[in-house]
Amino acid sequence: MKILLIHNRYQQPGGEDSVFQAENDLLSGYGHEIDQMVLDNSSIKTVFDRCLSGLKTLYNPDSARLLKTKIQSFHPDVIHVHNFFPLVSASIFFMAKRLGIPVVVTLHNYRLICPSATLFYQGRIYEKSIHSIFPFDAILKGVYRNSKVQTAAVALMTAVHRLLGTWKNKIDVYIVLTQFAKEKFEESTLAILVEKLVVKPNFVKDCGRGNTGRDDFFLFVGRLTEEKGIRTLLKAAKLYKFNLTIVGDGPLRNVVEDYASQCANICYPGFQDKSVVMNYMKKCKALIFPSIWYEGFPVTILEAFSAGTPVIASRLGSMKEIVSDRVNGLHFEPGNANDLGSKIIEMTTDKKLAGELSDQARQTYLNQYTPDRNYSQLMGIYRWVIDGKQPNQKMKLRTLKPVSV
Repeated sequence: MKILLIHNRYQQPGGEDSVFQAENDLLSGYGHEIDQMVLDNSSIKTVFDRCLSGLKTLYNPDSARLLKTKIQSFHPDVIHVHNFFPLVSASIFFMAKRLGIPVVVTLHNYRLICPSATLFYQGRIYEKSIHSIFPFDAILKGVYRNSKVQTAAVALMTAVHRLLGTWKNKIDVYIVLTQFAKEKFEESTLAILVEKLVVKPNFVKDCGRGNTGRDDFFLFVGRLTEEKGIRTLLKAAKLYKFNLTIVGDGPLRNVVEDYASQCANICYPGFQDKSVVMNYMKKCKALIFPSIWYEGFPVTILEAFSAGTPVIASRLGSMKEIVSDRVNGLHFEPGNANDLGSKIIEMTTDKKLAGELSDQARQTYLNQYTPDRNYSQLMGIYRWVIDGKQPNQKMKLRTLKPVSV
């Protein structure tokens, strides 16, 4: 199968960039012919560049021409788009439809139903745009980058293409990462046909199960930002005195460093490369995931499961779905340091529970999040859009067998 992957890279590399590359490598490893069309936001440097990118958000004729050239030279069977904002733009969907190439889009975020893309604003969940025909409130608040102008540009892009029928008619299948995300898109005013929304999670390579006897510390890995629940985590560690290692960097680095200097139980080694992170992951009692926003599909949780490391996560959004309470981890009330502390105590004192959660975390990974499982799902989706035969809705896509290549 010949697959053209399209992605608009972010200025600061993130999870979407990693997933794009991981799926590229997965498909290549199975022997498929892969080509890429990648635009990079690092090209946006000046005020003029920002203004121009704002105009291109609506329709970029340059990317449409580039796609036409790619199709005519590569002749893909299917196009898979990971991110088209802002430089790639929706222009590619018109060109793909014109040339008869089926299109799959992965919805890594909520941009099509809210300009914020995160359903999060000023420290709180923000869902008002989901049910709005046009998100005036979001524009007045400047939910995207605290800018009314940039928020308006995103809102205009989604609204115009909604009126043109782009989201409904130019895209064959949307991949959503969780059932929770699927429900958010279903209840929105976007009016995507329900049968076009297919749940397919992210995946990670098997890092190998961690130590049976775990060291006496808990772990946080991620960007040090408000929405990640860092303040709740730090407060809980200060109150309950459990040993905590925080790995990462971000705007709240100074806050973390201050706590680490005052509390002997908090260790902050800063940002670390993947090998160091996985070493921590295989030794810790549990990964703590205290986010106060919905999250997309955190691969850090999958890495923890791969290592047989249970996850203590906020009872919220995708985290509530991925982490099953008292099966492969524990839930706590988002933003509640005392509830988090109580779960830490339970994990520390109940050795039997900790062992069972570890076993089930590993089994969850093997059952749902391996590369082979993900490949089966991708092939099911690609075959669907190429052959025009929708899979039996009663059949879980993850049960499909990898095709021969």
